[in-house]
Amino acid sequence: MAKQNKVFVIFQDTEDSRPFVDAFEQENTDASIEYLPGLVRIEAEGRLGITQEVVSEIAGREVDLQEMHIVLVSLSGSVDEDEDGFSVAWG
Repeated sequence: MAKQNKVFVIFQDTEDSRPFVDAFEQENTDASIEYLPGLVRIEAEGRLGITQEVVSEIAGREVDLQEMHIVLVSLSGSVDEDEDGFSVAWG
């Protein structure tokens, strides 16, 4: 099997980012999460993704995934997003 490159997303460590961070943690069990001063870095081999349904469930309200861009600091990978989900991946 060919080695996959790591993908990552980095969020501000704020209350507004918490539902997104928690959704990435819940939906990507192989991901590593690192808490840095003021930031949260989530990293995995090949792909990371979240669904709008899980983010909304965690937040306790209907969440538009576009809200994520307010607290997103950086990412690595090709983005695939629509109103139902967001992912970054290589290949």
